[in-house]
Amino acid sequence: MVEKENSNNHSRTVHCEDAVEWLHHSPVLEGCSLVASMPDISEFHGYTLAAWKEWFFQTASLILSRTPDNGVTVFYQSDIKIEGTWVDKGYICQKAAEALGHELLWHKIICRFKPGLVSFGRPGYTHVLCFSKGLRIHDLSHSSADVIPEIGDKTWERGMGLEACVLIAKFISTQTQTKTLVHPFCGQGAMLAVANSFGLSGIGIERSSKRAELARTLNVDEDWKKFLK
Repeated sequence: MVEKENSNNHSRTVHCEDAVEWLHHSPVLEGCSLVASMPDISEFHGYTLAAWKEWFFQTASLILSRTPDNGVTVFYQSDIKIEGTWVDKGYICQKAAEALGHELLWHKIICRFKPGLVSFGRPGYTHVLCFSKGLRIHDLSHSSADVIPEIGDKTWERGMGLEACVLIAKFISTQTQTKTLVHPFCGQGAMLAVANSFGLSGIGIERSSKRAELARTLNVDEDWKKFLK
């Protein structure tokens, strides 16, 4: 674990360990909102589709259970096509949320490719779903589009796009009272870096030591361009 104090005085801590184990040992994360982009079956060698679906549901439930009532849980997930079937990750997240009494505040679609193009293996869009147990949004003056035309630049193939990170960080910083963004499976830390730029502290959990080190130091203003692919 290393804590970095950023130039805007908002801290960032990255734990190099398994995110599920970290969450199992964590209490409800008061003062925090959680953001997750959970790995799909391609990262689970030897798992059947049914076994991975169960892991995904249980992990989504675990993340939701660690979110305080006044915070939000945001899932950033792309569906997959496997064994001749379509796996809707957004649906699995909604099942987990419903079982725990978390309501869906909004559901946005971010285009991964230009609309009209044919994609294989994954659809041309990503789900972004925001849940909360206690928070309700009544002021519609801060509403944003339901369909985002571009995902934005990414620091690596499996990373979250910049446009998505900005959307999420802006919502949490302006529409919730939480001041820290917790990001299990944080990868190279794009979400954490953007959270800091919006005045939020960040906590990331990443099993890969190489990615965890990048997540501790990535800075949106200074370093983003050199990591682009």
